[in-house]
Amino acid sequence: MSTTIPVANNAAAEQVLQWLAVGLTPGLGPTRARRLVEHFGNVGAIFRASLTELEATGLLAVSAQALGTGKSLELAQEELEKARAAQAKIVTFDDPAYPTRLKQIYDPPLVLYVRGDANVLSQPGIAVVGTRHPTPYGSGMAERLAIDLSARGLVILSGMARGVDTAAHRGAIAAKGKTVAVFGTGVDVLYPKENTRIAEQILAFGGALISEFPIGTFPAPQNFPIRNRIISGMSMGVLVVEAAEYSGTRITARCALEQNREVFAVPGNVTNKNSWGPNTLIKQGAKLVATWEDVWEELPENIRLALIPAKADESPGGGTASLFPSADQLSPHERKIFALLKADEATHIDEIVERLEPEMSSSEIFAALFELELNGKVRQLPGKNFVKSF
Repeated sequence: MSTTIPVANNAAAEQVLQWLAVGLTPGLGPTRARRLVEHFGNVGAIFRASLTELEATGLLAVSAQALGTGKSLELAQEELEKARAAQAKIVTFDDPAYPTRLKQIYDPPLVLYVRGDANVLSQPGIAVVGTRHPTPYGSGMAERLAIDLSARGLVILSGMARGVDTAAHRGAIAAKGKTVAVFGTGVDVLYPKENTRIAEQILAFGGALISEFPIGTFPAPQNFPIRNRIISGMSMGVLVVEAAEYSGTRITARCALEQNREVFAVPGNVTNKNSWGPNTLIKQGAKLVATWEDVWEELPENIRLALIPAKADESPGGGTASLFPSADQLSPHERKIFALLKADEATHIDEIVERLEPEMSSSEIFAALFELELNGKVRQLPGKNFVKSF
């Protein structure tokens, strides 16, 4: 059933059509729809029921009419054609590929539209979420932690939004790991557009792009908080990197708590508004995270043993779980620049030149910065600003 169907007249295809029809029925949300299926025993029985029997369940008139007259099935057939055109698979609630953890939440979606490998949805994963406007520290920590956790076999889940979400997906890709992006749009509508390349890389490395919204759904603001329950629901825990007081990330964290998921948070500078979210969560009992080990040790033992046990006790490259790279192998010029830069605050090239010019020429500074970038020790931000890499 987790294949693109619409044409074959077999039981599996018919059942996918029926689940999709129930999901597209006006006035029928996921929770009420599941109760309707439970009432009739299976999804097929709904479409064998008379209009009187449907109305007797307490359905809204518009819902009963759509199901009883076949309108819902017509909508579903149209949607399946759109899904096929978008190269999207339909994973229904009773499909073996449907994520087991997602079934445990209060209001799981009836169907998921999936581009990529549907099997990755049930693999152990950690959600990494945060503000769309992170500091260099926030984006650096999100990417670093995603790299380390992905390198140990965990799937990285996030929402493909600008900022922390993008950094998390990028980190998983850098580790050649698997990552799942949960859209607040149709799975065929990439938002934001600048993440097109990241979406391609997610698919190339065996990850997935998923959504509960019909094909072609545009990026309406109300859809993004709704999809957050899926991000937390599919994960074993949610890691919050940076989030302001009034942030959509708070919704994801609250969903995680309601779903009995672990909540992790990276502490931040108390004078920065983006630190309010994680710092408050830590005060309320969230696990403080400085390195990947802080997340790893909270995972169930059977999961840790199953996830690449040979690599479980060492960082990628054989190093320790330090936040900062070693400066031991740097040249004297590189060492001076590296000592000047900060991880949580960008330094402009003019300031670097001004402070080091008595000791180094401009060309030496540029050459050393170039080498540091090539070695991954520093990152260049827009506007010729530089920060230490994590």
